[in-house]
Formats: sequence, C-alpha cells, structure tokens
Amino acid sequence: MKDFIQLFRTINKYDLDNNLTFEIHAPGAITYKMTIQEKHLSSPNTAHGAAIAGFMDCILGLSALSDAVTKNTLTSTVEFKINYLRPVKLGEGIVGTGKVVHRGKSLIISSGEIRLETSGELVALGQGTFNTYPFSKKDFLNDFTTGG
Repeated sequence: MKDFIQLFRTINKYDLDNNLTFEIHAPGAITYKMTIQEKHLSSPNTAHGAAIAGFMDCILGLSALSDAVTKNTLTSTVEFKINYLRPVKLGEGIVGTGKVVHRGKSLIISSGEIRLETSGELVALGQGTFNTYPFSKKDFLNDFTTGG
C-alpha cells in the first residue's frame, strides 16, 4: 500500500493543483485537508460549491480506493451525493474524513464529511458509489503491478 500511496501522490494532478494532503489510517478510512484559495471562490469571499464537491469526491474516492487496492483493484466514481450545510470562506482550512460503509463484489459505498479545521463545524456530508476494476485496465500501472 505504501508504494501505491507514493504513486497516487505523484500522479493525482487534482490533489497537486489544489494543495490537498491526505492520510490513510487503514484501508477504507482516510483524512483529507484543504485550504480555500482564491481560485476556489464563487464570490469575493465564499468557496464555490464545485470546489467543495470536488473535495468531497476526493474524500469518498480515496476511501474506496484505499480499500480496493488491498484487493488488487482500482475504482471509478459511479455517483455521489453531497449536502452543503454551511459556506466556507477564503483562507479557511477544511478537513474531510471518509470511510467505506459497504464493499460488494464490484461496488464500494463510502461516506464522508467535511468540517472546518479550526472549529470542527460541519460543512458538508456525502455518500458515493464506486465501481471496482482490475489494475490491468490501466497500462501505466503495469510496472507497479508486476513489481518492475
């Protein structure tokens, strides 16, 4: 898993471009962090809902992926739902936690929440469904899966 985490951190351009950081506590249990920047705003001081939704997709997706890689599979988002509970302002740090709540033969369901880093106030709740598929469907992972 450690090698996969290093690879994920290198190739995930969305995380890199948005200065996102994460920690995997166990397969299916993760924490993500983000600070709202000017590029995330929809008005002079408030984050766009799409910035929060993108962050939630990261939270839900990495929860599912961190579980899937233990079974030599990857994930893709089938759908996700988000409930926005409060706005987030420029410069505020947010923390997202995610966990797998169900793993079937080909689908994983995860849940997530986003909170303000300073106060712990709830910002958003989400749930997502993810399809699993074998590593072999991603050519760039051939060296990783064969140990080369």
